[in-house]
Amino acid sequence: MTGSPRPEAGVGNGAGTGAGEASAAVADAHRREWAFVLAATARVAGDLDLAEECVQDAYAAALITWTSQGVPRNPGAWLTTAARRRAIDARRRDRVLRAKLPLLIEPDPPVATSAPPGAGQPEEDEVIPDDRLRLIFTCCHPALAREAQVALTLRLVCGLTTVEIAQAFLVAEATMAARVTRAKKKISAARIAYRVPSPAELPDRLDAVLTVVHLLYTTGHTAPGGDNLVRADLVDRAIGLARMLRTLMPDEREVGGLLALILLTDARRATRADPHGRLLLLEEQDRSQWDRVAIAEGTALVPWALTGGRPGRFVLQAAIAALHAEAPSYAQTDWPQIVALYDLLLRAWSSPVVALNRAVAVAMAQGPAAGLAQIGELEADGRLGAYRYLPATKADLLRRLGRWEAAAQAYREALALTDNAAEREFLARRLTEVTGQPG
Repeated sequence: MTGSPRPEAGVGNGAGTGAGEASAAVADAHRREWAFVLAATARVAGDLDLAEECVQDAYAAALITWTSQGVPRNPGAWLTTAARRRAIDARRRDRVLRAKLPLLIEPDPPVATSAPPGAGQPEEDEVIPDDRLRLIFTCCHPALAREAQVALTLRLVCGLTTVEIAQAFLVAEATMAARVTRAKKKISAARIAYRVPSPAELPDRLDAVLTVVHLLYTTGHTAPGGDNLVRADLVDRAIGLARMLRTLMPDEREVGGLLALILLTDARRATRADPHGRLLLLEEQDRSQWDRVAIAEGTALVPWALTGGRPGRFVLQAAIAALHAEAPSYAQTDWPQIVALYDLLLRAWSSPVVALNRAVAVAMAQGPAAGLAQIGELEADGRLGAYRYLPATKADLLRRLGRWEAAAQAYREALALTDNAAEREFLARRLTEVTGQPG
């Protein structure tokens, strides 16, 4: 069956809605429901490429059907029904073809020989309680390079665009597109079976899964483009996945660290922009409006996560976030302690973004000139050449030193790299301040 789902899938009143409303509904469903629909379909398809194709077909069918029959009451259920039926039809056709054609060549066994998701593995399905989280663990296959695991999962499971993933990895869009394509080709060529990993395999895939959830959160925390500073759908999805991971693996300190980091950072969400949508820096935010329940939950996790051996990158970031959350004011933040934590973080995770954040803390602890010296080293390093926060941070330190002309140039460089409307407005406002003229 390749037609539209039956009425029980939840189609509305059948009167039709028009192309514009249907198109908007499909776009909204893609943003909100893609991960759910793909994960549910993958359990039936047993093959991620087939699942993706069936889900894409379902969205295309939705645009036609919803225009003529109306938007369903539950778009996600409609899309899931349509995609899963397509997957069932495809598998049925494949079985018929295999039964009718002789096997001239005995195929090599796949790299992972266990059954695909949803194919006779009820005991493993119970280990991971959520389709989306199950598929993330499944996609983080050890036969793929780490960056390929994370990029492919963000693209297919989390629904991020290639542009958004490229920005998260600080690489060009074409580079990231090539990585995703190579990963999918390797899966096909090596006949890697997508399957739910056993409980014993989960720890080896955990770091990649944590990286996926963290990058999903950071992409939503400050949207790479568009009019809104925050993409709440991505933020809420990441929080939900982090909570499920915590339930699934309560003894893993990095899992607790990731949940604490997200809670402590997201506690500031309501104060990151004023009522007019203008970006507010940490020093400008009304701390009385921070989410104290989330802060209490996050800070309670940090001491436990810091014990029992050398802390990992998410635990250390959570400790830094806790210091920010507990400080009475920006000026009263324990900046020397934050610098010390960044030193530990750089040993655990040698990232140029971490080094940039450390430069900000150094500037607060030792003065803007000290921070600017660290910025110079990062500019010479070159890995942050396309990272908008490098020239933005440099501009702020130059502004604090009264070096107006150099600050203006740095603000212009940051503007050239920034697509988010709220961030662009903030940078243009600061450029006006240092030049006395509109940007």
